[in-house]
Amino acid sequence: MQSKNERLMEEAMRYIPGGVNSPVRAFGSIGSCPRFIKRGDKALIWDEEGKEYIDFVGSWGPMILGHNHPAVLEGVTEACKNGLSFGAATAVEIEMAKLVCELVPSIEMVRMVNSGTEAVMSAIRAARGYTRRDKIIKFTGCYHGHSDGLLVKAGSGVMTAGVPDSLGVPKGCTKDTLSAVYNDLDSVREHFMRCGEEIAAVIVEPVAANMGVVEPKPGFLEGLREICDEYGALLIFDEVITGFRLGVDGAQGYYGIRPDLTTFGKIIGAGMPVGAYGGRRDIMEVVAPLGGVYQAGTLSGNPVAMAAGLAQLTVLKENPQYYGELNQKSAVFFKQIQETVRGAGLPWRVNHVGSLGCLYFTGQEVFDYESAKTSDTKAFGNYCNYMINRGVYLAPAQFEAMFVSMAHTKEQLRQTLDVMEQYFSELKKGGMSL
Repeated sequence: MQSKNERLMEEAMRYIPGGVNSPVRAFGSIGSCPRFIKRGDKALIWDEEGKEYIDFVGSWGPMILGHNHPAVLEGVTEACKNGLSFGAATAVEIEMAKLVCELVPSIEMVRMVNSGTEAVMSAIRAARGYTRRDKIIKFTGCYHGHSDGLLVKAGSGVMTAGVPDSLGVPKGCTKDTLSAVYNDLDSVREHFMRCGEEIAAVIVEPVAANMGVVEPKPGFLEGLREICDEYGALLIFDEVITGFRLGVDGAQGYYGIRPDLTTFGKIIGAGMPVGAYGGRRDIMEVVAPLGGVYQAGTLSGNPVAMAAGLAQLTVLKENPQYYGELNQKSAVFFKQIQETVRGAGLPWRVNHVGSLGCLYFTGQEVFDYESAKTSDTKAFGNYCNYMINRGVYLAPAQFEAMFVSMAHTKEQLRQTLDVMEQYFSELKKGGMSL
């Protein structure tokens, strides 16, 4: 007999490509049926069948305070009473922009958009307009949204689906996109030595969180800053995942590196569909209507999204101790995962930075795209299905992060570890295959 989730997926397949509106949601890489989520509260979510899960996806990162935080709910509810959308300037946009500029020292001006993809696409256009150069450098395995020029050796869902690039992207759209190796400064220098005067910008996830979780090696981000300064190129930090998660000033504050431009995604809207890009005033002033770089959005700065983001960022600003508590809780949790794996006699390893973590099903150290790809995705699929079937909701893809939130309790983290220990114990006894 079909479950309700299976019936919903069958119906969705008739009307939506693949039954989902974003590919990883299809659960294709782990060979099972997606859960259709009905509601969430704090660190828990429930599917359409009423089953409860401890949520380590958190809308892919923005739920740092958990689902349904009272301050966010109040902000959204009050904003909705005044109307959902105007396509016109609102005062809350100014409040939001001021707060972002206050919290992130590298940002002097900011433009709101509607997604992380749009933020990155717009930041790159601004960088090209400011420098009057065309080429950009990205890193293999880093995902910066699905705009044409950036679907080159991307990570995350593209990796899991086995599609390294995308059909429908003309070759001309990617001719100015150069790929370098994450954590390898020599690969970056080679591009600059060959065509440095043509390179507008280097864009990087300061913590690569779309090939799992890969921390920058000491000196890597500092080296990027130095190379960009030497050649007059801009350094863009894609903080769609790390922004306001590693700290109130993001990865750039965590590592002490000041980029020229920064991009944000849904975390600045507490999970609402929103994004932003910002940076030095002289760069941002090239954006229309002040400058000649055109970028627009009818719903950019939507008042409901701004109210949600303003509420969440205000809570984080007023409670800076949250980050210490969250990072400490996460460090203990990810260490315990590693100990559980080792206790089962398995070589797999955990990478984590702050409240972001990933269990890689490989015995190799993971520090770039190639080492991440040594992971046994079939083994991960078996593990992931086991966890989800027992009430622990993980991202259904090896190359995604686990997100710990302020709402996760010690009891819920212990419960998660108990399920993991059961899995690895059964695996060690030969009760299941890799």
